[in-house]
Amino acid sequence: MIRAAADGSALGNPGPAGWAWYVDDHCWAAGGWKHATNNQAELMAVLQLFRATAHLDDDLLVLCDSQYVINCVTKWMPGWKKKGWRKADGKPVMNVELLKEIDEALVGRRYLFEWVKGHDNHPLNEAADSRARAVSEAFQRGRSIPSGPGWVRDGDAVAATAQDVAWTPGGRPTEPAPTPALFGFDDADEAAEAAGTTLVVRLSPDELGRLEARASSRGLTLEQAIKSLL
Repeated sequence: MIRAAADGSALGNPGPAGWAWYVDDHCWAAGGWKHATNNQAELMAVLQLFRATAHLDDDLLVLCDSQYVINCVTKWMPGWKKKGWRKADGKPVMNVELLKEIDEALVGRRYLFEWVKGHDNHPLNEAADSRARAVSEAFQRGRSIPSGPGWVRDGDAVAATAQDVAWTPGGRPTEPAPTPALFGFDDADEAAEAAGTTLVVRLSPDELGRLEARASSRGLTLEQAIKSLL
C-alpha cells in the first residue's frame, strides 16, 4: 500500500495557493496558482496524487486533514452526480470541475482516505503542508515554484509537478508554471548544449508506452516531457 499525505494552502483564502502530496523526501510533488481557495488547493493535491500513481497497481492510503475533501470524495460525489452535479437544494456544486476530474481519476483504483489532524506533528501531513505553503509563499513573493521530483520510487519515475496543472479556478486553462533557469541558462536546451552531456535511458516497451502517453496527455513531445523533469 502506498501511504501518502495530500494538503493545500491558500494565503488569505482566496489568495496565492499551493498544493502538495508527499510520500517521502525523494517522492513528492507540489504546484499551485496565483489566486485560489484552500479547498481548491486541497482537492488538487488529491487529484495530482491519484494522477501520479495511476500507472501503479498498489492500494492507496490518502492522509488528509480536510474533512471537506474526504466527504466530497467518499460521501457526497455519488449523490451530486445523480443530480447533475447539483446539491440537494438544486444549487451548483462548488469546485465542480476539479471534482469531476477526481471522479475520473478514481475509476479502477483501490483507495482509502484517513483523516489526520492538521498541524499536530503528523510527519507526512506536516511535510505536505510545508511544501504546499512554500508554493503559496513563492507565488506571493514572485519566486520560482518548488515543484518537487514527482513520483520517484522503486526505480519508477513519473513526473507529477506544477507543469501537469492546466486548470485555474473557474475552469479556464492556463500556462504551466515556468521551470526555473538551470545553471544560469535560460532553458534546458541551452544548458544541455553548453554542458555537452548526452543522457541515454533504456526503457522497456511498456515503460516507453507509458511515458509517451503521459507526454501526449500534456500536449508535449517525448523530448519535452523528459526535459520537464529538470
